[in-house]
Amino acid sequence: MKDKPTKDETALYEAIGMLKTTDEIKRFMADLCTPGEIKAFTERWAIARMLDKGEDGYREIAAETKASTTTVARVARFLKQEDYQGYRLILDRLKSK
Repeated sequence: MKDKPTKDETALYEAIGMLKTTDEIKRFMADLCTPGEIKAFTERWAIARMLDKGEDGYREIAAETKASTTTVARVARFLKQEDYQGYRLILDRLKSK
């Protein structure tokens, strides 16, 4: 990763890592995020899963998710090119489940 996380970022990441169930995650996210932020996260995750399948183009994914093609392209960039590889990490874990 490019920037070292701040003390508060690290505390947030550690808190997220302590969540054990889907219900706990849902409750924490409801307190932490606005409904619009959760919607944006949900949209990006759907896009990442669709891109990973490789069955549809950007325009088809944008139409199905109601996201902009700019958002689809951004998710694709993070999925395929950026150093973080967070999407890839989770997609691969889900495949091996």
